[in-house]
Amino acid sequence: MVGLLPETTKISISRSRNLPTEGQLKRLQHLLVLMPESPGEELWHQLPFGDSLAALAWRRPAEAKGPLSTHFPAAGRAAVCVAFLGDPHKDTFATHTAIRKSAATVISDDPETVGIVALGWDEASTLELQSTAISALLLGTFRLPSQKSKPSPAPRLRRLRIFAPAAGLNPKRLLAEADGNNLARWLTALPPNRLDAAGYRQAATQLARHEGWKMRFLDEKALARKGAGAFLAVSQGNAARDAGIIHIRYRPPKVTGRKPLALVGKGICFDTGGNNLKPFKSMLDMHEDMQGSAVALGTLLALSRLGYRHPVDCWLAVTENRIGPSAYKSRDVVTASNGTTIEIIHTDAEGRMALADALALADAESPLAMIDYATLTGTCVYALSSRYSGVFSNRMGLYPMLKSAGRASGERVWGFPMDADYDESIDSKVADVSQCSVDSSGDHILAARFLRRFVSNETPWIHMDLAAGHNKGGLGLVPSAVTGFGVRFTVNLLLDQDFRPDSDQTQIA
Repeated sequence: MVGLLPETTKISISRSRNLPTEGQLKRLQHLLVLMPESPGEELWHQLPFGDSLAALAWRRPAEAKGPLSTHFPAAGRAAVCVAFLGDPHKDTFATHTAIRKSAATVISDDPETVGIVALGWDEASTLELQSTAISALLLGTFRLPSQKSKPSPAPRLRRLRIFAPAAGLNPKRLLAEADGNNLARWLTALPPNRLDAAGYRQAATQLARHEGWKMRFLDEKALARKGAGAFLAVSQGNAARDAGIIHIRYRPPKVTGRKPLALVGKGICFDTGGNNLKPFKSMLDMHEDMQGSAVALGTLLALSRLGYRHPVDCWLAVTENRIGPSAYKSRDVVTASNGTTIEIIHTDAEGRMALADALALADAESPLAMIDYATLTGTCVYALSSRYSGVFSNRMGLYPMLKSAGRASGERVWGFPMDADYDESIDSKVADVSQCSVDSSGDHILAARFLRRFVSNETPWIHMDLAAGHNKGGLGLVPSAVTGFGVRFTVNLLLDQDFRPDSDQTQIA
């Protein structure tokens, strides 16, 4: 039986100072070449058998699209795939997509050793393209869990060799990001009878032990003592009493006195919709409704592997949303752990209920900042399609930075309004707030405004509605429909952007 956790990537990355020679080709099975859309003759001459490759390229029809794929002329030589690319800084997402498709051509040849070379670019572009090609191959060779009695053989790729690497190439980061994304996709793809709440706790325990994290599990009894009625309203309909909130602590060595960053994830292992039952097609992939928690955990893994110099807390709200005689129902009124009373309107708006207490508990520990991830609303998909994800924040000054991180990481986001007058749609006559409105218009915004009540003004907070968590045919660098969207985005936000969530210059929404 397939394990609850994937194996760590076992692909080595080496660097060769010069461009490839004919002798070096003998030690490769495939060479991936990244060139401008209209390469000059001098570029072809930098490659072994460049004249032959140039002749093939020039004979291609003018309307031909995609990479040039062939074998070097001499018998026994490596295959070669030439990707013709536009300016990588003009449209990162388009570059990621093109290189992912070229990487798929390479992977289909099932090589053990692949070389990567970028010709005709400045140093910054070379770095971007080489990094992207490495990531595309790392993500492309990863196989999601298969339950077949005779699964397909795993790809043989074990070695990547980068020729004439750009200054600043960071294989450690690329491997960490890939492992984080692969973990998120793996957990999301597991069937719901494997990754139920008990299985999720087991997987998190194994991972925490392996990575040296501290972990505690707040079961239903512990949550009842904390007054977490929002989460418990959702979990009370489950057949088993295995739901709870997983709290994992990462503490870098020799770093003390810093407030932690909090990552919070929606972990609904299966969502029937509860008493407001979903129709068949809407319920079919509801084992993926825990993807937000998987992204939070995958992000924590990537940061930990990179030795991130800041403490991080990860809160995973893990439960199912089932139908049954004890399931919560419309017009129930429950009280969350921060004392907020909530009138239930629709039992299929369970994600914001589970997140409410997870956010409140995380906020009670006074984090430096908080980011939550959730496959939360269909309205966000209607607004953006599944190519972008929505972002919201109680610090309006963070929006340009969030957009910049999305463009740079290839995981594009769009910022939505958080004006206070949206609260009029979730006013309740009998409680502090309604869980949602009867009218679903703008539900992604209303859900964010609802969650806002469980985060104090002192805590900078970012909410990501994962509209792009599942996209048929893959997205950007990721070849699978399950995308693990959010891991690369967050790593870029924390490491590459001027992320200062505690700045006085940001306006509270």
